[in-house]
Order: sequence, then structure tokens, then C-alpha cells
Amino acid sequence: MPARERILTAAEELFAETGFEATPTSRIAERAGVPKGLVHYYFKRKPDLLVALVERLPDERVDLSGVVVAGDVAGSLRRLLAELDRRRQESPVLSSLLYREADTHHTVRDALQGRFRHLVAVIRKVIMAAGSEVQCKADVDSAAELLALAVSYQHSVARHEAEPDPGRVTMERELAFIADALALGAGAP
Repeated sequence: MPARERILTAAEELFAETGFEATPTSRIAERAGVPKGLVHYYFKRKPDLLVALVERLPDERVDLSGVVVAGDVAGSLRRLLAELDRRRQESPVLSSLLYREADTHHTVRDALQGRFRHLVAVIRKVIMAAGSEVQCKADVDSAAELLALAVSYQHSVARHEAEPDPGRVTMERELAFIADALALGAGAP
């Protein structure tokens, strides 16, 4: 594994164990098995490590053809969340760590807000592609934002969950509620 990746892995582990503020770069270097100067070569400032860790979060770009079921908003959203959950399970500690650090580090908060806006857009696209009847008679933007908020919350507390069940679809009631509300025209002008 390249030195930069070892440094990031060590930082992720130590930040999760002791927190960002309580972790000196010398401990990161020690855990990564590199000289301390190499940490500063790759990451000029300690907060730069957090920004690089955000980039390690699972990619949230989703191929719509793999999740959209025409005429089935709930089913499409279920498939989308199952895919996002599968990806989240690759890094539950990292997700939780970054959400925690977003409270005090604006660069992390900004990066996570960008990911949130992207997630809202993906959810909106799935809703629109799955249910053309909702396009004119419901508030799709609010539905997408509400579901993205629920997904973000789930990611922020992921490491505190009991052993996750990889086949379990999360938020089943919420998905059904949103799909039903959209079908009924919730939020229509």
C-alpha cells in the first residue's frame, strides 16, 4: 500500500479511536510506519487529512437504469437505498467520524453538504424517472430532501448500530410513506 494511503488509513483509525483534536500527526506517522515529515509532505495541515478522508467515502453516483422501476416509486427508492446501504457498509466508521468532525471543521462540513446536495439530486431523479404521474402534482423536491436527510442521519450514526444485516432494507415505512404521499399529490401548489 502506498505511503499516502497508509497515512490516511492510520488517520481514519486514530481519529475514530481518539478524535481529531486528540490525535497528533506523530501518532499517525507511527501507525502508518512513515516519518512524520512524510505526513506533512502529503497533507500540509492536519485538517487536510479530514478533507482527504471525505474523498474516501463511497461514491454516491448511481446508474439510474440499475435502480429505477417504471411506475414504482417506492420500489425504485428501495433499490436506491439498498445500493447506498451496501456502499455505506464499506466505511461505517469513516462516515460517522466525518459527520462528527463536521461540527468543528468547515471544510468537512462543506464537503458533506456537497454530497448531501448530490444525494438530493439523485433521489429526485429516481422519483421522476420512476413515476411520471408525480411530476406535476406533488412536491418532489421536498420528498427528495426528506429522504436524503434520513439517509444522511443513518450514515452519521452507522458505527453505533448493532451488527448490520446486509440484506435488510432500511426505512421501509418511510419509503412507503413518501411514495404514497407523492402519489396523492402531497405539496401540490
